[in-house]
Amino acid sequence: MTVELSTLRWRKSARSGTASNCVELARVGAAVAVRDSKNPAGPVLVFPSARLAAFLTGVR
Repeated sequence: MTVELSTLRWRKSARSGTASNCVELARVGAAVAVRDSKNPAGPVLVFPSARLAAFLTGVR
């Protein structure tokens, strides 16, 4: 699947404020794209939504 990353709606935690030291997420169909807000043109990781949800549950 090829996705134009600039068209995605990137989101980050409201708790991060205006800082640029955040992880940003964007929905891509049944998956979630993840990037570093300090480098929006840098690499993007894409995970199936269920796998990312399981990871976040484990981290909490």
